[in-house]
Amino acid sequence: MVGPVPVGGGAPVTVQSMTTTKTADVDGTLAQIYALAAAGADIVRCTCNEEEAAEGLARIVPRSPVPIVADIHFHHRLALAALEAGVACLRLNPGNIRKPERIKAVATEARDRGVPIRIGVNAGSLDPEIEERYGVTPEALVASAKKELAYFEEVGFDDVKISVKASNVALMVEAYRQLSEAVEHPLHLGVTEAGPPPAGLVKSTAGIATLLLEGIGDTIRYSLTADPVEEARAGRTLLESLGLRERKGVDLIACPSCGRAEIDVIAVAEEANRAFGERELPLQVAVMGCVVNGPGEARSADLGIAAGRKRGHLFIQGQIVRVVPEEEMVAALIDEAEKLVKEGVEARLAVADSGAVEAAEADRQALLDVQGADANNSEARVELIKKRVEGEPAGS
Repeated sequence: MVGPVPVGGGAPVTVQSMTTTKTADVDGTLAQIYALAAAGADIVRCTCNEEEAAEGLARIVPRSPVPIVADIHFHHRLALAALEAGVACLRLNPGNIRKPERIKAVATEARDRGVPIRIGVNAGSLDPEIEERYGVTPEALVASAKKELAYFEEVGFDDVKISVKASNVALMVEAYRQLSEAVEHPLHLGVTEAGPPPAGLVKSTAGIATLLLEGIGDTIRYSLTADPVEEARAGRTLLESLGLRERKGVDLIACPSCGRAEIDVIAVAEEANRAFGERELPLQVAVMGCVVNGPGEARSADLGIAAGRKRGHLFIQGQIVRVVPEEEMVAALIDEAEKLVKEGVEARLAVADSGAVEAAEADRQALLDVQGADANNSEARVELIKKRVEGEPAGS
């Protein structure tokens, strides 16, 4: 389980992507996460390469609509800090964190917290000893994964998924075939450093689709030199094309609720989901718990609504168009969605209620005055993270 998302064990194949923002840029990263979720990403990975990134994760996790994976390279203390930040999963590269005691320290804490780890083997960063023995081969990638697994087993940790990525498609495919015979863990598929579209799309599809059609793989990522939203869309399209994910009319996303939420987000999202039902409305629709962050974080959605002071703030692509009573939020969403499909974005923005933006901003400021700037108590986690990494020497 990556947060609430199951991986492996017969669960639907999931789509992942990775943010390209600086993780310390909380608002920018959250905006990208929401755009990725709207494009079909079930899980999003963020880099955790410095203390500021770990602190950013503490602020991002409670506001993210999807589970967050922390990407760790070299610094095991940053893995511990990311766990403190509340991430749903870690990604460790066994070619980078090479001291067994540090690997086992991270695995032990992840075990105690119930947080899974992805062993992310990469053909471009193999352990020198393994590369010297096997060369850059499928056998080398599998040996690297099994070596890391052995460290985890020493501390009784087996909540693991594994990837053995390479930029060479044939190498990647054969490595996963061998790995699927060697382990029982869920597998994360990807062709690393696939490059820009269209070549990157072709290479990624060639590798990922080949394996999925053989029944290998539980979660996927397109690694493109492009806007990561393209990765999420490509992954979702591939799964739909292979019949591995059901195509939906409305793609409903919702924040997970946090200290700022003004409504029962889960209840409203479920009500909206039922109300949209089987309507053929090809829109990305967001239900957000607060007007303080909601419209900005979900601005990549076609349509959304955010709660604030007993009112719903309806927005189209991040622009507030009207304010409605809280009890009319779902009805307003349905009505606007149907008009949006029929009339188009520009036409609907042209008839936005005058004064809606000012009313929404007044609600936003009022909530900030009441709740303060840190309703999620993120700064307490940030202080714990500072203690985790305090005094760590460069390169440790």
